[in-house]
Amino acid sequence: MGRPITDTDRRAVRRHHAAGMSRNDIARKIQRSPSTVSKIAGSFDPPLSFDRAAEVATATAVRKADLDAQRTEMAHQLHAVAVREIGKMTLPQLYFEWGGKDHTYAQKTQPEPTPADRRTMMATAGAALDRSLKLVPPKTDPGTEGRSVVGELMAGLARDYAARHGGPPPEPDDQADDDQAPDDGQ
Repeated sequence: MGRPITDTDRRAVRRHHAAGMSRNDIARKIQRSPSTVSKIAGSFDPPLSFDRAAEVATATAVRKADLDAQRTEMAHQLHAVAVREIGKMTLPQLYFEWGGKDHTYAQKTQPEPTPADRRTMMATAGAALDRSLKLVPPKTDPGTEGRSVVGELMAGLARDYAARHGGPPPEPDDQADDDQAPDDGQ
């Protein structure tokens, strides 16, 4: 049989829980098993909860928004590569070679790249543009995706607030709107 649960254990669990520590962290801190910490937490009235689902959902939404922003930035960079490659197709091109028995260097500038080089530039531009469009497909309303990410984030924050405070966040003060009301000229 394990050692009995003491009042010191109970106070430590309550204190560490209030500080936001996880069940497993508390167990390590007080050198008790996670199941013992759960048992102690459940014995309080009301019981202490280690449910972090709202926090995880919020963190997931934030991470998703970060990844969306990175994906958008990468799409912009790939699009810039495509533009740059297409721009090079009509610019003068320097060609050079090393050759002959004396390994001499020769160079020549042509008004435009050769057809083979233009095909390579077009293939590079096409691949960059294709990947750009796969990362961020065109939308009819470019603001929709941004609004949905912000909406998800706000919903996650509201769930987290409700979990921590036992109810929904308070509504904004309506008096602030009254202070902003236009003057009717009197």
